[in-house]
Amino acid sequence: MYGLTAEDQRIRDTARAFVDSLIPHEAEAEELGGHLPPQLAAQHHDRAIELGLYATNMPVSVGGRGFTALQQVLVQEQVGRATNALAWVMHTPPQWWVDVATDYQRERWLLPSVRGEKHEAYAITEEFAGSDVSALESTAERDGDDYVINGVKWHVTSFNLADYVFVQARLTNGPHEGDHVLLVVDLPSPGVEVVRTPHYSHNIPDEHPIVSFTDVRVPATHLVGAEGEGMLFTQDWFRFERIMVASRCVGAAQRLVDEVTAFARDRIVDGKPLGDHQLVAGMLADSATELFAARSLLYEVARGIDAGLDRKVLHGQASMAKLYCSEMAGRVSDRAVQIFGGRGYMRENVAERMFRELRVERIWEGASEIQRIIIGRQLMLRGPQAILEPS
Repeated sequence: MYGLTAEDQRIRDTARAFVDSLIPHEAEAEELGGHLPPQLAAQHHDRAIELGLYATNMPVSVGGRGFTALQQVLVQEQVGRATNALAWVMHTPPQWWVDVATDYQRERWLLPSVRGEKHEAYAITEEFAGSDVSALESTAERDGDDYVINGVKWHVTSFNLADYVFVQARLTNGPHEGDHVLLVVDLPSPGVEVVRTPHYSHNIPDEHPIVSFTDVRVPATHLVGAEGEGMLFTQDWFRFERIMVASRCVGAAQRLVDEVTAFARDRIVDGKPLGDHQLVAGMLADSATELFAARSLLYEVARGIDAGLDRKVLHGQASMAKLYCSEMAGRVSDRAVQIFGGRGYMRENVAERMFRELRVERIWEGASEIQRIIIGRQLMLRGPQAILEPS
């Protein structure tokens, strides 16, 4: 099914078996606020690397696995089956960095990240600049051989685990004044402080604090690419991560369909299985149908990436995948809670955890409304065939 090769299936099955070994730890992680004992978390990290499930998006030339886009999707789909972000140990470093990293950046950050020795975070979003990153107010001023960064970033995912952070800011001087730059800041660094760490609906070990950058001085060697190119790398990351979000949503929906179908088969109400009652059967049918459609869409977009379709086509299709898969997973999780009934409202139940965790998928990496704008704009500017029937 889905036209997977033998190697595709091997990769998928390896990832699935690994995630199956993580799932028994979900309840413990939930009780601990998302954090497993450090030794156990380290074991999971090392196991992901050993199985070849780490840095799957990176080429072999830098020590990555060199997986196709479809194979990366297959791995991240399995990541989505586990709650509490336990499977985030199958990490994907920035895929765009390989082509622009200097020798210095390659040795200092890129290669150690591919080996799993260092971890990054992105400091892009601000209080009044979310999905529209063009409204950023953080600044970077060139001062001799350095840049000086000032600003406050929100939702800096994985900051508590990161060894360095990408900071996007707007230049205040020089020939590219007003343009964006992307700078690498080692952690810790003077002037970098956590303002506060909000509590979120989900319980995962990767925190999302608000972080201030006050007169943070970094050498020009920490500039990624060139001045004025910062937005390009962010857009590339958004395109990639939107596909990964879609993948994890499909995996989450599959887990829920599996769990709730088993419950509906075993739970007896009025002398017959719960799933034999028509209204429940209808919810199961809707969830399975939408899951099948979402997975088919996702795999087709991944194959388009592997086929080298035009970047604008892929930009629109990535938005379609992220929009539909995240919205689908939200509907599936809502139905799952309803079918489980009171059990589905208990934190020990997978449906309750998924219900909380999946809500953010319609917000981060570009809210659903932004995806609709992107898709609609492509239809108006280039016509339906451009993204629905690309040549």
